[in-house]
Amino acid sequence: MDRLPDLAGELVRLQVDVIVVGGSTATRAAKNATKLIPVVMAHGSDPVELGFVASLARPGGNITGLTHLAPELGGKRLELLKEVIPQLSLVAVLTDPGTQGHGPQIKELEVAARGLGVQLRPIEVRGPNELESAFSAMTTGRASAFIGLQQPTLDRLRAKIVDLAAKNRLPAMYPNSEYVETGGLMSYAADIVAMFRRTATYVDKILKGTKPADLPVEQPTKFEFIINLKAAKQIGLTIPPNVLVRADKVIK
Repeated sequence: MDRLPDLAGELVRLQVDVIVVGGSTATRAAKNATKLIPVVMAHGSDPVELGFVASLARPGGNITGLTHLAPELGGKRLELLKEVIPQLSLVAVLTDPGTQGHGPQIKELEVAARGLGVQLRPIEVRGPNELESAFSAMTTGRASAFIGLQQPTLDRLRAKIVDLAAKNRLPAMYPNSEYVETGGLMSYAADIVAMFRRTATYVDKILKGTKPADLPVEQPTKFEFIINLKAAKQIGLTIPPNVLVRADKVIK
């Protein structure tokens, strides 16, 4: 991740026509490297909160694209966890506070947690050597479950995170389907593949002369709820039938 500023600078020196970025950290690097070359976000956290655009409707600068955060996303994840675990009262939030998307995602979850009567406990992980102690903090702190945030530094550790969740018998709601396909319990997230496809239409319009400032930032419209029954069985968790039928995909 620390190479991103240099890589963005290299693209600027090459005088490319458009820079496509994935994630808020990459967007920050591109923003710092150029105010002239159009930058299209394939996905990322709240771009208004992070100062990338003036507003979703009128970006106002050289950056536009898509954000994977919809206002109801954090609330929906907590709501689904609460339905799977009715007695849910304390949820750990696995997060790397050094990433660009940390603040907006935590803020969104806090609003949802108040409405659901759930307490959140952020558990910070800044590197792979801190994962074991993070899960120890969850179990000793009596967290009933945990939520993972959409952060590139944690995504790289997904196999280890899924393994530790199983070993500690902790139910988890993950930020994308790759965790569940790796063996995690469940995820509720925007369809990132669909967002990358949509990104191509932004690039097309910009190459045909439309200014990024005139292209509104889009929020996701397609979401996927995925459940891994093998993971549920491994930790001794029964998924209620009314939740199971709402899944877009069930791994058996």
